[in-house]
Amino acid sequence: MTDIITEQATAAASGAAATERFRTRQHSGATDVDAKRVDTLATELITAVHDIVRRHKVTYAEYDVLKAWLIQVGQDGEWPLFLDVWIEHVVEEVASENREGSKGTIEGPYYVPDSPNLSAEATLPMRDGEEGTPLLFQGQVTSVDGTPLSGATIEIWHADNDGYYAQFAPGLPEWNLRGTVTVDDRGHFRIHTIEPAPYQIPTDGSCGRLIAAAGWHAWRPAHLHLKVSAPGHQLITTQLYFKGGSHVEDDIASAVKPELILDPGPAADGNGHEVTYDFVLDKA
Repeated sequence: MTDIITEQATAAASGAAATERFRTRQHSGATDVDAKRVDTLATELITAVHDIVRRHKVTYAEYDVLKAWLIQVGQDGEWPLFLDVWIEHVVEEVASENREGSKGTIEGPYYVPDSPNLSAEATLPMRDGEEGTPLLFQGQVTSVDGTPLSGATIEIWHADNDGYYAQFAPGLPEWNLRGTVTVDDRGHFRIHTIEPAPYQIPTDGSCGRLIAAAGWHAWRPAHLHLKVSAPGHQLITTQLYFKGGSHVEDDIASAVKPELILDPGPAADGNGHEVTYDFVLDKA
């Protein structure tokens, strides 16, 4: 990765991009929310904050620090980052608790729809000489009854060898390491890419200041992002991690599940690694 990317990939820039992406998606897919649900959830949230203030005897000095920090989160464009890192994993847990098929996990702030369409055996778009260990990611998509799902699609995106995402860091090609793969008639896919690196969530903004103040670390383990879908079936949004990788055991986003850990072995052609992982989709 060039020095210019390292110098310019800031929390403010990536946070602003994530916020703008979310606003666009929310506007296009906005739905009415029941007022009674808003009343219940907002009231309980505010009541929980009141309870924290009382139990911990929060001072005006601490309250003012909190108020200033909340304002700065918005100015930094980091609300998507904050919510996706510390809140989303519980929302996902509740949303998918009745599924019988493959496990899901958080989407994260760096999803971009409409990535290039690719065939069942495909190489993700990447730069010439893309740094990183080559990875063949292969498997099959089936329904919970074992029926292969011909025509299922797999949206895949991930960070590069330096932990940066295309469209959220300068200097990267628009669709670098992003694609939408359509499986074959038997539901099989073979995706050639590189293994992503662990990375810190942006620490030069408000989320970074919270992490520093609390004495936490800011690291996410290396992972592949995926959205797997097929007609008549529920979409799975998930991430897949790598056995033995850094921070698999203490992910800052609390998104790792045992079922989502890959264990790649040497590739058959001697070039990098390969791993097989199958997706099972619930009926809609």
